[in-house]
Amino acid sequence: MRHFACTFLIFIGLLQKIIPQPGEVNPALPTPSPVQLNWHETEFYLFFHFGPNTFTNLEWGHGTEPEDVFRPTALDCNQWCEVAKLAGARGVVITAKHHDGFCLWPSAYSAHTVRESKWRDGRGDVLRELSEACRRNGLKFGVYLSPWDRNHPKYGTPEYNDVYVNTLTELLTGYGQLFEIWWDGANGEGPNGKKQVYDFHRFEKVAAKLQPNAVVFSDIGPGCRWAGNERGLIETETNWCMLDTAGFQRGNGGPPTDTLNRGNENGALWLPAECDVSIRPGWFYHPEEDDKVKSPDQLFHIYLNSVGKGANLILNVPPDRTGRIHARDSTALAGLGKIVRERLGQNLASDARIHLSANHCSAPENGKNLLDNDVNSGVNLAPCGVATPLIMAFGKTTRFSAIMLKEMIREGQRIKKFKIEIRKNGRWREIAQSTTVGARKILTFPEVKTRKVRITILDAKAAPMLNEIRVFRF
Repeated sequence: MRHFACTFLIFIGLLQKIIPQPGEVNPALPTPSPVQLNWHETEFYLFFHFGPNTFTNLEWGHGTEPEDVFRPTALDCNQWCEVAKLAGARGVVITAKHHDGFCLWPSAYSAHTVRESKWRDGRGDVLRELSEACRRNGLKFGVYLSPWDRNHPKYGTPEYNDVYVNTLTELLTGYGQLFEIWWDGANGEGPNGKKQVYDFHRFEKVAAKLQPNAVVFSDIGPGCRWAGNERGLIETETNWCMLDTAGFQRGNGGPPTDTLNRGNENGALWLPAECDVSIRPGWFYHPEEDDKVKSPDQLFHIYLNSVGKGANLILNVPPDRTGRIHARDSTALAGLGKIVRERLGQNLASDARIHLSANHCSAPENGKNLLDNDVNSGVNLAPCGVATPLIMAFGKTTRFSAIMLKEMIREGQRIKKFKIEIRKNGRWREIAQSTTVGARKILTFPEVKTRKVRITILDAKAAPMLNEIRVFRF
């Protein structure tokens, strides 16, 4: 009998270590770095594909195009930034060099640059003009530098890695602080018919040293990951900010696309998703696509299924042959910005009262932290445990059709499943249910009206920690 009692007590002790106890905050590793947290808050930015392809009507240039083919007649980077701000974007990324090898700045390590063109009499620098326009307009600035180079004679040899490091250094030291460095794994043949063995470990070290506040994008990070498609969508309800990258590489050796889209619940690295999509069918400007620009409603659908599912959105808007954003694109982007401001600009719950239904959790003063629009405050639900409802009471009957939740992701991503109910005719009625929250989750539903909303965390990896609740009417 004594042996049985000891065994039972040991079992209870082990069980208590597995199940979070009241007041206990279990670690939820990995967690984002401060640089990644700033990146999460950037949310939405534009991509500018611009270069010789703009004028040759190609998507992938051959690298043999004469430099004089690059001839924007009225380049206006300030207009690009004004359009970005109208759309609600907080930054921009430009193709400083695409696969054709043409550099939009006068690189000392290439003979295929704006310097060799007649544009600006060979004294132009698109990156200089855009980086300065970003500073004037309060936008963050980032660069894409294709590792593939179909023009450079050293491509396909060990010396090309030195060339790439030198060109990368020019970008990372000559144009101010960057918020993102964009890489893909494109690796085709160069002018000598050979492919390159990229020294990405070396490239990463250079990036980390010269731009420590920039997040590096690629299939496997190390700062953020590709979402696995070019439709701009997180295609399921689930989006974990973690990923396992062991055994994978950029390009064809990357993780499966469905894994990139969902992430890994127990992934070893904090590698949040970035969704990329173009406002047109192509990535570079093509005149025949002027009537195929996505509408504001289509763009808002993409926004809800990327930013609204905890990812960041990079929306490509290719400048036209004059060097300006085409009127069709700018009109659509202004429409998107208007929709976002009108539908997501006012939190109808800003004056609500929040409490937790369990007596030992009742802390209205902490509930205010969920409505203060402060990324550094929130509510720790550790004393309450999973399935303790959080109740939000409005001062009057309120109509709404969307709710946004944000987790305290600096402590890790924890929530696995939750539901939302409203009080109607004296009973609770479920209006929405979903899985992960992460940086943010926006749920939409047919318009309802009520004075009370109940949010219940149904499952979590560790004690749930909420940062913000917002309620909207579309």
